[in-house]
Amino acid sequence: MKLTPLGDRVVLKQLEAEEVTKGGIILATAAQEKPQQAEVVAVGPGGVIDGKEVTMQVKEGQNVIYSKYAGTEVKLDGEEYIIVKQSDILAIVE
Repeated sequence: MKLTPLGDRVVLKQLEAEEVTKGGIILATAAQEKPQQAEVVAVGPGGVIDGKEVTMQVKEGQNVIYSKYAGTEVKLDGEEYIIVKQSDILAIVE
């Protein structure tokens, strides 16, 4: 099954959380901080959203950093995704 976002929405797949600190301490799953970095899986078409022209600036396959409490979490075919508005994406990681 494929997710196709509408409007200015972007589907993200969250990258794995750090399991070991820089000092070498192994973190339990509950202690791991949820990463704010994700891979773009699908991008909506953009267009006129709320009377304003929106041009999509991200592409599939890019790694991005998004707002900590942004988006809607969705589970599909055993995979977890986050659907966010493009404005919730803060930066593209090169």
